[in-house]
Amino acid sequence: MDKLNFEFQLMGDGKSNVVHVISIMTTDGRIYILPQELQIASVHTELIKCPAYSKVKNSLKKRHQTRKVWITLSKEMKNVYMDEEGNLQFSDQYLEENQSQFEPKETQTLEKLLEKILINTQGNKPQNLSYTAERFVIDKFSSKHTNANQWIEFFEKECERFEVTSDSKKIEMLRLLMDKSCNDWYNSMFIKYTMDSEWLIWKTKFCETFASKGWNPVAYALKFKYQDGSLLDYALKKESLLLDMRRTIDKGTLIDLIVFGLPEYVMNKIDREELKDTVELFNEIHKYEHMVNKKSYIVRRKNNYYPKNNNYYNEGKQPCKTCEKSNKGIRYHSEAVCWFKSKEDEKTKRYNIKHVNNSVIEAKLNESEEKN
Repeated sequence: MDKLNFEFQLMGDGKSNVVHVISIMTTDGRIYILPQELQIASVHTELIKCPAYSKVKNSLKKRHQTRKVWITLSKEMKNVYMDEEGNLQFSDQYLEENQSQFEPKETQTLEKLLEKILINTQGNKPQNLSYTAERFVIDKFSSKHTNANQWIEFFEKECERFEVTSDSKKIEMLRLLMDKSCNDWYNSMFIKYTMDSEWLIWKTKFCETFASKGWNPVAYALKFKYQDGSLLDYALKKESLLLDMRRTIDKGTLIDLIVFGLPEYVMNKIDREELKDTVELFNEIHKYEHMVNKKSYIVRRKNNYYPKNNNYYNEGKQPCKTCEKSNKGIRYHSEAVCWFKSKEDEKTKRYNIKHVNNSVIEAKLNESEEKN
């Protein structure tokens, strides 16, 4: 049996709401629009007799709501909506087919064609590696890097992200991301293997040359401690060194090693049990920056800078005895440059001069008395 899909919409008519029949769709997906004067549901006498219409009417509660319902055509309804050839009609009028339903498909086809053309055009266009290298989120490699294996791994991930896939492009990109200190290595590799060699060869030689197999980077990372400046700068630097040393280090050990390098008066204020991540540690460290700022003001001394309150400033030095005898307090400086000693020496010298002068005068007086 034939069936059609009727689209109903609740529309306003003054203060009341009236159900309208907007369109009719056939089983093959063709949509036919009803003229505006034939859209009121009351005109469709055979349609409103169907049980489905009552359900549609109850479903439409607000204006502009729509419902699409398949309805099997009775003999009477078929005579109303279809002619003998199967064309859709109503009230002695053939219904207009909606052609816009085919436009999206054609538009999508054109869009796909344009997309393919664009992809092919971009594929044929030479890639600007210098511009791409500037967008890489890794620093240039230098001989100061402590973990060459980790750097080359990040380099390959960035190449994959920016679609630098061919071996020759990777080799050229490596040159753009190497510091001048590594130019000699790159030039010698280029002479021996050329640009047409496999990337795996370059990667292997890179790791063999620059990967550190000794303990110096490890020792430096573990011994690195706060000296002066910002606490947060120290913590970030320490984290970077430890991750370069061992990327798989667990968070707890990482936090412990960073805190271990902090000044003791800051370390004692941090609750170890509350820290679950380095971000939490950095936030906690930032709270105590003011403590460091009070202790790290600089004093100029003989063209060198010394932290005034640091213990190592007085370590190994003896207090000035002249200042102690003069009750000037305990002061750490050489007695040769002591201000109070120079004053004392000057006083003693004046006393000696005065004593000598008195002796000379007394001797002359005695001589004159003997003559008389």
